Amino acid sequence: MLAGELDGYGCAVLTKLLSPEECGNIAALYSDESHFRSHINMARHGFGKGEYRYFKYPLPDLLGGLRTALYPHLAAVANDWNARMGIDERYPGEHAWFLKRCHAAGQTRPTPLLLQYVPGDFNCLHQDLYGDLAFPIQVAILLSEPGIDFTGGEFVLTEQRPRMQSRAEVVPLRQGDAVAFAVHNRPVRGSKSSYRVNLRHGVSRIRSGMRHTVGIIFHDAK
Repeated sequence: MLAGELDGYGCAVLTKLLSPEECGNIAALYSDESHFRSHINMARHGFGKGEYRYFKYPLPDLLGGLRTALYPHLAAVANDWNARMGIDERYPGEHAWFLKRCHAAGQTRPTPLLLQYVPGDFNCLHQDLYGDLAFPIQVAILLSEPGIDFTGGEFVLTEQRPRMQSRAEVVPLRQGDAVAFAVHNRPVRGSKSSYRVNLRHGVSRIRSGMRHTVGIIFHDAK
């Protein structure tokens, strides 16, 4: 199902990946700077409006465990995608080996991040590429409950196919749900062979309340 959804739409929802208690525990880390290596104000960089923090190593046990556990399932999809797009890069079956490859390329800074939005905040459409080596799928987990903790703030994915207008996918999530999605490109089957499409993701405007999300990116940054 995971591979089928990613192939068909560029994204797949993993329902109830975290419990409400686990979501609350991760969101509560935001105010403790000891867990993070940097703090980004999105408006200052033209990324949107809101803020996020990159975790430092060692990652919290829950996030480190999820990063390790999710990777092998996504690596199989990523390798199939690269084969279909004519890209030579192949990803090892274990995340530790992929991180060794990142670090050998000078990409040593952890990329999992915790995002916080309040009314009026939004995240512009973008791609999370932090160096020459990028794993083509990432995961975002919603830590807050829509309609109770916040309103608005939908996860949005856009896809640009050659000589066509962009297609938008709005992904409904509940607290604890995750969405796995294409970071940059993915293959789409054409009449004769697969061709490459370009994707970007973002978050629509928060209307009320506070929204927390944790992002799990599998490559490290320079």
